[in-house]
Amino acid sequence: MGYTIAEKILSEKSGVEARAGRLVVADIDVIMAHDSLGPMALEAMAEMGEVVIRRPERICFMNDHLVPAPARNYAQMQKEMRDFARRWGIRQHPAGEGICHQLLVEKEVRPGQTVIGTDSHTCMAGALNALATGVGSTDVAAAMATGQLWFKVPGTIQIVLKGSLSPGVFAKDLILFLIGQMTEDGANYQAVELKGETISSLSMGGRFTLCNMGIEMGAKAAILEADEATHRWLLKNGAIGPFKPVKADADAVYSRTLEYDVSRLQPQVARPHKVDNVVPLREAAGTPIHEVVIGTCTNGRLEDLEAAAAILKGKRIAEDLRLIVIPASRSVLLEAMDRGVLRTLIEAGGMILTPGCGPCVGVHGGIPADGENVFSTANRNFKGRMGNPNAHIYLGSPAAAAEAAVEGKITDPRKYLG
Repeated sequence: MGYTIAEKILSEKSGVEARAGRLVVADIDVIMAHDSLGPMALEAMAEMGEVVIRRPERICFMNDHLVPAPARNYAQMQKEMRDFARRWGIRQHPAGEGICHQLLVEKEVRPGQTVIGTDSHTCMAGALNALATGVGSTDVAAAMATGQLWFKVPGTIQIVLKGSLSPGVFAKDLILFLIGQMTEDGANYQAVELKGETISSLSMGGRFTLCNMGIEMGAKAAILEADEATHRWLLKNGAIGPFKPVKADADAVYSRTLEYDVSRLQPQVARPHKVDNVVPLREAAGTPIHEVVIGTCTNGRLEDLEAAAAILKGKRIAEDLRLIVIPASRSVLLEAMDRGVLRTLIEAGGMILTPGCGPCVGVHGGIPADGENVFSTANRNFKGRMGNPNAHIYLGSPAAAAEAAVEGKITDPRKYLG
């Protein structure tokens, strides 16, 4: 009986036969804490007493959720993280460098690794063929102290995707469709392996979008196999090989296998107040929009900004509408600047925020007013997600967000993309 990708990785890292349902203690390759929940991990470590961090090279701290710090207490939290990192020689990614999940794939993660972080969307790194998952702050504290963490080995759902996405349909539409099919807890505590010709045709940015939102169907992890595109991404971002990709065995045992032909998939939208409240975008067409957010860890990469700029070039956003643009990292920001993408977005009326989480976390950078509708490329739309429970959040692709900014209402982006 063969192994799934998750079972193979956990078997190697635990030194035992890690079959679905078994409890194992595994070595952790990458431990990430960010400025929002990381301080709770430091508090947990303080309660452990005199703890020595023996493998600080496996730990990285990110400052991304609250940058620049919007209030005194947040500034103090970031200082605590910096002070702790300097004390133990922990690698820091400073404020303005980017969103933790983007920095993980740009700078930290390699195929076959175990990756944990104080954020549920850590699963995005599964696009690099790693077992990546979000955990609680206490678990991160334990992993920092010991270099290990316990897991209940997840079963795996295999999703096979056939066909290529048609013009004007993006990876965001695909993952919204899958979440609508699976529902918010359809993959609860399961790993999800996404494979098939559709995955092979996607850019790495599109793959990151898919894995980023795996948690929105309840998945413990979302994992892709590595291919030449994966290797090119790693080499472009300075990774040193050889890499150790992990592939499921032909006779691996899956909880279930689902197949979808996505060649006729239409643009999708998630309506308030649940990510699995997904319908074809045409069913929400005409809904007035007051604020548009393009960016976040889900869709803040260069190709996302370029898709928006292709629609906004030579146009102005609708009157009284706010367009907020958040590059996912400093490197994305610089490349978008070099290519003139930012100029296009600014000339259209957009505001460019520091690479980070911005209004997605609902603390700063664009909190909507009561009764307003937001169209966002982020990953969640539950009530109060952006800081106001009396606002309404719709989720969709960067192209759909850009057309909503131009029209002031939800409209099929293919109108502008020909």
